[in-house]
Amino acid sequence: MREGKLYEHEVALVRETLDWFNQNLKKPDRFTNSKRPYYRKKQRAISWFKSSATKHLAMMQELVVVLENHQVPVHIIKTTRPGYVVYEDEFQVVSEPFHGTK
Repeated sequence: MREGKLYEHEVALVRETLDWFNQNLKKPDRFTNSKRPYYRKKQRAISWFKSSATKHLAMMQELVVVLENHQVPVHIIKTTRPGYVVYEDEFQVVSEPFHGTK
């Protein structure tokens, strides 16, 4: 979108979708398993949607369609072992992968 490669209707869709996420998804307050101060440790956490977050997953699919229309590959990764959970709410989990996880 920043590079001007999207069609006008795609820009509108992306903006609406991002606005929806800003209103309906909390910003995690942690992205590392370390103790304070967090900034001293490299943050390598991954954010996951819970399978019960059906509306959030559907909204993300809207963005996937736009990306794929422009030949940007999208991979959906599922797991039952997200790693060390550092943040969790009703819709998402933020976790650091277990040691050795690729």
